[in-house]
Amino acid sequence: MRIAVRKEVAAGERRVAIVPESVKRLAAKKIEVSVLAGAGAASYASDDEYRAAGARVDASLEALLADADAVLQIRPPSEQDVEQLKEGSALVSLLYPLSDHALVRALAARKVTAIACDMIPRTTLAQMMDVLSSQATAAGYEAVLMAATALPKFFPMLMTAAGTIAPARVLILGAGVAGLQAIGTARRLGAVVEVFDVRKVVKEQVESLGAKFVEVETEDAQTAGGYAKELSEESKSKQTEAIARHVAKADVVICTALIPGRRAPVLVTADMVESMRPASVIVDLAAEQQGNCELTRPGQTVVEHGVTIIGMTDLTSRMCAHASQMYSRNMEKLLIYVAKDGVWKLDFKDEIVSGCVITHGGEIVHPKVKELVLGGGATGAKSAGAAS
Repeated sequence: MRIAVRKEVAAGERRVAIVPESVKRLAAKKIEVSVLAGAGAASYASDDEYRAAGARVDASLEALLADADAVLQIRPPSEQDVEQLKEGSALVSLLYPLSDHALVRALAARKVTAIACDMIPRTTLAQMMDVLSSQATAAGYEAVLMAATALPKFFPMLMTAAGTIAPARVLILGAGVAGLQAIGTARRLGAVVEVFDVRKVVKEQVESLGAKFVEVETEDAQTAGGYAKELSEESKSKQTEAIARHVAKADVVICTALIPGRRAPVLVTADMVESMRPASVIVDLAAEQQGNCELTRPGQTVVEHGVTIIGMTDLTSRMCAHASQMYSRNMEKLLIYVAKDGVWKLDFKDEIVSGCVITHGGEIVHPKVKELVLGGGATGAKSAGAAS
């Protein structure tokens, strides 16, 4: 099997799907790697490093795709990208098929075996393939660093000759992988951290990191897959009241709440932003999914009511070296799992295969995606996934 690694072309994207250190390990499993010239340059992986590891470096996209059995990338492909794929080949990428139905139809029409990295089940067996978790780790870390840079105050408590400086108060909304990484990072910087999550099961994890869990009397909103689901109207009202109280006291709010295939829930309203102290900061990791803050503008940093609201959608890419390394390791485990001795072995009775293979042989094979696409649901919106 030969896999082709494309250069990411999305604005601000610096990651690469496979780094040189993965090439030898894949070769040992009879998976050869071709890389487009310059594909890893933005994440500090040179063409010479790929060659030294045993990869073939192609000067043109046409040459790269000509003999590729599978194409690996990070961001979802454009319509033109899909048209360039060989019929019957495979694509391994973030795809967001629950919301981008037009892309699913295009991949099926091209008879591409589409593997959505964002649909890999969050099970113990699949943990080492879990792209969403690895990339959310980078995003959660970077979010706190951005907040600390934007906040004109110290994070830690300082005892100085000029008096005692109180520590910054950080509120984190969502205790998924990104939220937990944000907790750890904020605590290491010396902040006092509070955390809200609709999933009560995460309380122990939050407290183990030294943060305070904000408890609200609502139903538990954890799904069987470990994600969050929508709450009832009564529970939403209770959660809004609790969040409003804690937002008003916070110097920094880190928003990480996502619902797969849906618009991110609005947790911080315009009124809540207005209640915050001037110079406070909000970092919205859900910006690409329209944001957890009502005033977030995806891809922008704005100031509203004296509060800096950071809605940048490239936080993971800003940690490109390690984010690429983690993504690449995820890809190693996934490819080795679904391709035995360099040959595709797609057992659709397998939980991982059935969970992440979306199209195959010209058909939509993922039951839930098939129901949504053929049922004529909303199309076109892509979610970030990074903050899960």
